[in-house]
Formats: sequence, structure tokens, C-alpha cells
Amino acid sequence: MRVSFTVNGSKESVDDVWEGESLLYMLRERMGLPGSKNACEQGECGSCTVYLDGVPACSCLVAAGQVQDREVRTVEGLGEGDDLDPIQEAFVEAGAVQCGFCTPGLLVQSHDLIERNPEPSDAEIREALAGNLCRCTGYEKILDAVRLAAARKSAAAEAGAGK
Repeated sequence: MRVSFTVNGSKESVDDVWEGESLLYMLRERMGLPGSKNACEQGECGSCTVYLDGVPACSCLVAAGQVQDREVRTVEGLGEGDDLDPIQEAFVEAGAVQCGFCTPGLLVQSHDLIERNPEPSDAEIREALAGNLCRCTGYEKILDAVRLAAARKSAAAEAGAGK
């Protein structure tokens, strides 16, 4: 079957999609978007998290055919061109990127949190990231990165309001 959808703002079509193929497989193997990682294939680890119609979803659990005429945004689509999104910059600066396997899902989930709640508490950050597993960082640097990105977004909003 052919699946036509929007990915990272671009209309795309993928041919010969088989019935049991996941969105994750289609993104990584057919479209050359390797950012989302294949870890558990059960929706338990969060490494494959993408936006589906503006809502974070585990792409390993979404059948590729389900995205027909829908919008997908991957970790590659968070920034603009070669410019990183502020959450991506914060992860680098805070040292929250270790092996990188969990990072794409954490970035998408953190991005969503800050978009919904520009000043999250530590408890809200932990709750938002509860579905994302990391074996390398111990989570503290990840929390630091989310705090940093949220503080920068809040400061930018205040600066914009003061103009």
C-alpha cells in the first residue's frame, strides 16, 4: 500500500508499505530518518517517541498505515534547518546526551512539556518523562537540561513581552 502523510513539514509518500509495518520502521528504514530509536518495540522505553498530529506517540506502536493524511514530527524536525531547537541545545550544554539512544524520545517529550507548560516544576518534569528510560545519565542531567530550556523559554517570553 502507499502511505501519504506530512513528516517534518514536508508532504511525503511511501510505497509498498506492508500491513504490519510500524511507523518507526518506515521512518528509519524507508525514509532515512534514523533519529527515533528502535529499543523495546513495545512502547515501554520512549526511545521512538515522535509527534503524531501534535501529540507525542511511540512510533513503534503505530502502524505505518495509520498515518495516512496525518502529520508526523520527528526529533529531526524539532529545529529549523541546521539550527537546533532550544531543548536540543540545552541537552548538549547540560551533558544530558550520553550514548544517545534514549535522547530522541526524551527531546520530543521534553519539547512537548515545555510547549504545554513553560515553567514546569521538577515533579511535572519527572511525570512528563516517566515513560522514557535512560541507562546512562541517572536522569539528573536530563532534568537540568529541561530546567535550562524552560528557563530560557520563559526569559525569552518575558523579554518579548517587555518590548
